[in-house]
Amino acid sequence: MILNKIKIWFKNLLAQDTFFEENKLVFATNEEYLANIMKLKLEEEGIQVFVVNKKDSSYNLSFSSQGGIMLYVNQNNIILAKQIIESTNE
Repeated sequence: MILNKIKIWFKNLLAQDTFFEENKLVFATNEEYLANIMKLKLEEEGIQVFVVNKKDSSYNLSFSSQGGIMLYVNQNNIILAKQIIESTNE
């Protein structure tokens, strides 16, 4: 009983949602200019974009199999963001 109370108390102390639970990957590339174009397109439509850059600037290498530069948006904007990205690629 005390152990359950401690678990509940500890669980309430921790953050409920992490960055990667709230935000989802919508675009990944190794080309910085392409990531910037997509970011600007999304922001023009009022979508907040989070950029994660896993490229090593010293050697221009990517440490990710998906692409070195990844764009994340809030999960509520995924469908709109994907539509914008796909229309840009056409």
